[in-house]
Amino acid sequence: MPLMLKRGPGRRRANPLSAEINVTPFVDVMLVLLVIFMITAPMLATGVPVDLPKTRADPLPSGDDQPLVVTVDREGQIFVGTQDQSVTPDQLAPMLASIARDDLTKRVYVRGDTAVAYGKVVGVLALLQGAGFRNAGMVVDPDTAARALEGG
Repeated sequence: MPLMLKRGPGRRRANPLSAEINVTPFVDVMLVLLVIFMITAPMLATGVPVDLPKTRADPLPSGDDQPLVVTVDREGQIFVGTQDQSVTPDQLAPMLASIARDDLTKRVYVRGDTAVAYGKVVGVLALLQGAGFRNAGMVVDPDTAARALEGG
């Protein structure tokens, strides 16, 4: 006698349907996106590429507020923040004052390429001081090899 399967309301399925959402593919995609953004985010925030001078100075303590960054590139052009368009020395102080919302105690970092004339970078610092900014400093590339040799 052949085996007969019951059909109808009394029949049970071997694999009942599940109404749960499988989140594993979603988590995998989110982790991949997180890694991609972690790698690309620092590349997007560098601004104009400059060759910073080497020094053994200790880094400045970081605060909660973001400093303003002024960059002087190899040709002596002045850039504010991560903008791709250069500004003239006459435009620099008013632009920084409007960005800082007239908060002249805001920190301003000047990044100068090693190939640019020293007088050009000092001129930018003098413009900032003349505009009333008192917390202006220069960004340098710390010489970690010399520190390691000194044991510091």
